[in-house]
This record gives sequence, structure tokens and C-alpha cells, in this order.
Amino acid sequence: MSSSSIDSFAAPFFAHVDASIDQYISELGEAVSIPSVSSDLANHLQDIIRMMEWTKAYIERLGGECTLLPNPVKVDEDGNELPPILLATFHADESPESKKTVCCYAHLDVQPASKEDGWDSDPFVLTERDDKLYGRGSTDDKGPALSWLWVIQAHRKLNVGLPVNVKLVFEGMEESGSVGMFEAIQVLSKEGDFLSDVDFFCISDNYWIGQKKPCLTYGLRGMAAFSVSVQCCEQDLHSGVMGGSVHEEINFCHSLDRPWSYQAMTDMVHLMSSLVDSSGKILVPGIMDDVLPVTPEESALYDTIEFDCEDYKKDNKVKSVSDKLVHGNKKDLLMARWRYPSLSLHGIEGAFSGAGTKTVIPAKVIGKFSIRLVPNQNPTIVEKQVTQHLNNKFASLNSPNKMEVKLQHGARAWLSDPKHPNFEAAARATEKVYGSLPDYTREGGSIPITSAFEEATKMNVCLLPVGACDDMAHSQNEKYNKRNLVNGIKVLGMYLHELAKLTGPKPSACRCVELTDEELMEPGAFMRGFKCKCIM
Repeated sequence: MSSSSIDSFAAPFFAHVDASIDQYISELGEAVSIPSVSSDLANHLQDIIRMMEWTKAYIERLGGECTLLPNPVKVDEDGNELPPILLATFHADESPESKKTVCCYAHLDVQPASKEDGWDSDPFVLTERDDKLYGRGSTDDKGPALSWLWVIQAHRKLNVGLPVNVKLVFEGMEESGSVGMFEAIQVLSKEGDFLSDVDFFCISDNYWIGQKKPCLTYGLRGMAAFSVSVQCCEQDLHSGVMGGSVHEEINFCHSLDRPWSYQAMTDMVHLMSSLVDSSGKILVPGIMDDVLPVTPEESALYDTIEFDCEDYKKDNKVKSVSDKLVHGNKKDLLMARWRYPSLSLHGIEGAFSGAGTKTVIPAKVIGKFSIRLVPNQNPTIVEKQVTQHLNNKFASLNSPNKMEVKLQHGARAWLSDPKHPNFEAAARATEKVYGSLPDYTREGGSIPITSAFEEATKMNVCLLPVGACDDMAHSQNEKYNKRNLVNGIKVLGMYLHELAKLTGPKPSACRCVELTDEELMEPGAFMRGFKCKCIM
């Protein structure tokens, strides 16, 4: 497809999107009204299925082929049935077998929400205020998911053929660990199956680094989520009756100069505080050993990123409290967020956290914490380092209580090549809509599905965010700017046409001999996006 034909498509396409904003808001409102909360399948499984069926019907009205794949895991740990996975295909209008294929991933489930949590309006009623659309799932991820359908719809209404084949994979368990998705990807990637002919992947499930300038994301941190439990007895105890008789290291019997009691909560405070200091430095020995050094080329990528530390403090509600960040300059702060590991303490299960006072000694407490991992860090190795550290610390307490460390789940970091043709197509599409090239960013969060697609298919994955940094996904008053909704549809539409310009063979059709281990050690070998010796 020539650049002139793309330009001739852009003007009517942009005009159509601008004229359809009321329709988009209405349909997004329908989607938001379905409380597809995946963390509560006992009460919301049918809502997730309803959201899937609503989307399937929409796809079929557009002429797409769609099926709801039964979840391969079938039931969760509590015996709840798991929702299906939506698979859809839209063929390019001319010679689809010779056209490249892009697979777009999104999720249709959402985080829990209620007005009592602090929302200014009902989270499941899309509400417009100041050109912002407030509602659970508006930006994470129903708005971006529906945008792919609106792109297809625009082509139909403008009587323009799709320039590439488009496949959709929409799941309903992303907010609860994508249960069943990883197994499904392995099966769907086999020769002749749904993903075997996919040449590029695109995911719009993250956010810009700021409020105004778009970006493309080429790296994500991984995750090692832990629990550490300490138990001192079989049931909770009255602190007045039993205080001083179960482990309590700060409660000494002065005449004996030794602790009277062994209290689980006291041990837990010692253990949790031994993991990280107040400046954010991880105190687990060996944790930084595998972190790769910063190269001059990597460092240079940060220089042009549009980012303001003061705005960052305001957006994250820090300025009115401490008015202080761990790092005061852009580059150090972004590197701390993106390319260095961090350890966060999340809470202590079993400890009293309600309003008022409850004078109880908890029988068992479970501390929750996680480490965000970076490339070259292995969750299995990190698990051993953390376990050894906590075992050593617990031994130093001389406590008779029972302590156990568990890795709840782990995922490796993901790093791609921003110079890959998939990213170049996304960058050109962004430039056509916004008038300037995007920033190239990494993210501090984890999207394990990204690595799953890339490892199973050996095809490149591009993260193309359309939402702004202050969209408050997962939080109260989640919103999607009308400007981002409109421009996001335009970018995704132009992205399809930019992909169609790429020359060379279909990456998925390559059957070259895989690179050797020695060849894979060469800088940038795997970053081309597929494990072969071809050059697109």
C-alpha cells in the first residue's frame, strides 16, 4: 500500500471518527455498565460471560468470525467455573492469504469498584465530566478493546478494505492473573492453530508517561510476589489476658531479663522491615547481582522523554503530603521506575485493620510483599535469595514461632527492540495523528501476557498505549479522556495501514533454522522479534 493511499484514507477516517464520538461514548457506556469483575467469580462470572457475548455479537455484526474458547483450566482454586476466551478474525479484503496478520490483545474484565470506595459517581455508570469519561473499565481495558472494533467499523462504513488481517484475543481474567490464558496461548500457537500465522502483536493495556505526549513501550518489569507467614498459636488471643505469655520480644520479664511471650505480629514487623529501607534500597543480599549495567545507548533514550517531576508529584498526590520523591531528576527517577528492581510492602493479613480498637493478639499473620524484576533477573533465583534472607533474619530473632515463605507467582521482565518494524509502524501511525513521534518508554508494572505471546510464537509484541498517565486505572474515579478515546481510535486505525506498508516475507511464515545459543548471545539477536536468521 502506497503512502498516498494511506494519506487518502486518513482524512475521511479521521472525519468519521470525530463525527462518531457520541456513538462511541454510548457503546462504551453499555460495556461499562456490565460489572465484569474477575476477582469475584462467585458473583460475577455471568457478568463476564455477558460482556464476552456482547462483544461477540458486535464482532459478528461487523462481519467478523468469532468464537468463545472454553477456558482450558476450567475452574479456579475455589472451584468456580472460569470464563471463556474470545477469539475473532477479520480478513483483509484483497488476497488475505498474502497479507500480514496482526493480533490485538485486550481484556474485558475489570477491578472491583463501588461508590462507597470514594468514587464521585457510580463506577458502573459511565459519567462525563469536563471531557473525561468516568467509569470502571473505561480506560482499563474496555475503551481500548472496543477501539479495535470501532476501527473495523470505520473501514466498513467508509467502504475501505482492511489492509491486513486482524485477529483479536480478548480475555476475561486479566485482573486476576489471566488464569487459563497462558495454557491457551501454548495450544493456539501450535502449527495450523489460531496464532500460528500471526506476524505482529499489539497490546493497548498500559499508559502514557504523561498527560499530553503519546509513547510506545518496549520494556516491562517482571514480578515476584511473596507471602511470609508467622504463627504463634491456634486462635486469636485476648491481649489483656494473654499479653506477656506468648512471644512478644518487646515485653520483658525484668526479673528474668528474658522475653515472656512469643507474638507473631512482633516477628512479622521485624521480618518485613528487614526487606527494604526507607529510601527504597532492597536489603536482600544478592538481589542486584544480575541487574544489567546501563549502556550509553540506553541512557540516551531517556534524554528526550517528556517528563516533569513536579507534575508527577501532583498526578500521584504526593505533593500535598511529603512533596518529595526518592530521586529528584528525570533520568534517575525513570530508571528507578523502569529498569531497576523495587520492593514494595503491601500489607499484613490477619492483623486488625478496621476502625476503632481491637485488643487482640493475632494467632497467625501473613505479610504480603513483591519485587518488581528487571531483565536478566530470574524469579526462581530471586525466590531463593529472599527465602534465605528471611530464614536468616527469623533465626536471629530466636523465636519458637512457625515461619513460612512462599512465592505466590513470578514472571520475568520483558524487553523488546524499539527499532523493530512493528514499533516503527506504530510510531509512524502516532506521528500522523499527533504530529510528532512518540516517546519510547519502559514500564514499572508487569504484563506477563506480553512475554507469553512473544515466547510462544517468536513474533514481536508492541505495547501501544492510548490512555493518559492520570487515568487512575484500578483506583477510584478511573477515567478515559474523550481526546484520548478519539485519537486512540485514529492511531490504531493508522497502525493497521502502516503495518501494510512493511515489505518482506511474513515473519510467521519463516521456517529458518533457529539461531544457535552462541548466535543468541550476540547483542540484539533475539530483539528482531522472531528467532531466525531472516531480516524483514
